Amino acid sequence: MSRIFLQGLLVFTVCLVLSSAGRTTEITEFRVVSPGEVEITFTSDAGVLYDVLGSEDLRNFSVLTRVSGSGERTQVIVQAPAGQAERRFFRIRTPQLPPTPEWFHSYGGSGEESHGHYILACEDGGVLQVGETGFLPNTRILAIKLDQEGRLEWRQEYSNRSTGASGHGTYNLGNSVLEVDEAYWIAGAINRNSAAIKVNKGTGEAELVKTHSNGGYDAYEHMVETDVRLVAVGYTNAEDRENTFFAEGRGYLAFLDPEGNKTGGRSLRDDLAQAYRIAKHEQALIVSGLVWNEDDNLDFGLLKLNADGSRVWGRLFGGARDDHCFGMDLGADGSIFLTGHTLSGTINWQTYTMKLDHDGILQWERKRGNPRGFDPRYIHDEAWGVRATPDGGCILTAGTGDEYGSYSETIGSDVSDQWEVYVIKYGPEGGLEWEATYEAEEGDWAGEDLALTRDGGVIIAVDNSQFGFLKLPSF
Repeated sequence: MSRIFLQGLLVFTVCLVLSSAGRTTEITEFRVVSPGEVEITFTSDAGVLYDVLGSEDLRNFSVLTRVSGSGERTQVIVQAPAGQAERRFFRIRTPQLPPTPEWFHSYGGSGEESHGHYILACEDGGVLQVGETGFLPNTRILAIKLDQEGRLEWRQEYSNRSTGASGHGTYNLGNSVLEVDEAYWIAGAINRNSAAIKVNKGTGEAELVKTHSNGGYDAYEHMVETDVRLVAVGYTNAEDRENTFFAEGRGYLAFLDPEGNKTGGRSLRDDLAQAYRIAKHEQALIVSGLVWNEDDNLDFGLLKLNADGSRVWGRLFGGARDDHCFGMDLGADGSIFLTGHTLSGTINWQTYTMKLDHDGILQWERKRGNPRGFDPRYIHDEAWGVRATPDGGCILTAGTGDEYGSYSETIGSDVSDQWEVYVIKYGPEGGLEWEATYEAEEGDWAGEDLALTRDGGVIIAVDNSQFGFLKLPSF
């Protein structure tokens, strides 16, 4: 380890990791280029991918960017974030791609099966997954928290009975989770009504439960925190009441105060049949979901709203057949990543991913599937979650397998009937960097969501009829 002084900033450089060519990678030079930005020069091999990581305490290194080696020396500008600590640590690694799993753990609830929908990388380094245990309509919301090593910290279930909400129904959905300073907020439904549940970070016990009857069978799918309130999106007037993903209703947006009380709302029915994800960019709100087009097929739908919920613009993306949009994330520059699956221009369902700029202008789109090489007529590749990566690209997770009783194919030891987790990494220009599948020793796996962890890895929510947690060390 070497020590370098930069205009009052004491920087320790951690110089390690072997490149794929086998020689040691070293940080050789620092230069401050602007407040909060440092230029790092390191030894490299042309064409090799390198991750630049940063840390304040040497305990957790986060990926700052990924670059391709430009020769014997590579220069890159990274953030040196402000903070009370005057020391910063940097290191370079050549990621193992595709990554080999670091660990896998699986936990269930009180029901015969449990199915997760959303996973969060928490500020304390742990991970939190939410979904349901049981089968509709007899479900309970389930939340499971692990530490960064995959050890169980707590497991809690919520329903109208356990939370004290009124009514006798059991139609309870856990759709996503938001971390705020003092708690986690679970977005979903209790007793067929939209629900926001504030839970204790240390125990998972419900501290506040707010239900809002927004119209018919309704639910919140996702929430975001602004400077003054919470904003939730979801649907009302569900037509398919036994579907936990797409209920074919009317998109809806609600404003909640910091205690979860509803202070206002507006229908998004003219733009979205279901609002599935929401993100904040500067003072605007970006909302994605599904919309019926004029040919009675589903398309990707995207909205930009002002902070008060008024419409700025709307965009539709898709082809002649169904396109299902379920995942969205924003890059640091405001670029928008959407993912889901499509039948437009494909033989069967394939993953469908796109990158847009902050104005919703398409930069690139990619369709990809059947990574194991079976008959594509029978293979479903269904993507549910995407995360923007620091290099300007994205990573997504899906499930891949066949759903046809009349078809079964074996290639080597691989059987089409067994579903596997499917992970795809795209670079900033849409180039495929790697793809991989991960399988259970027995039974089915499918990727439901993913998050980037504080140590520079990935955590994947795996549906194995329980809450599965699959940790990858890099991306």
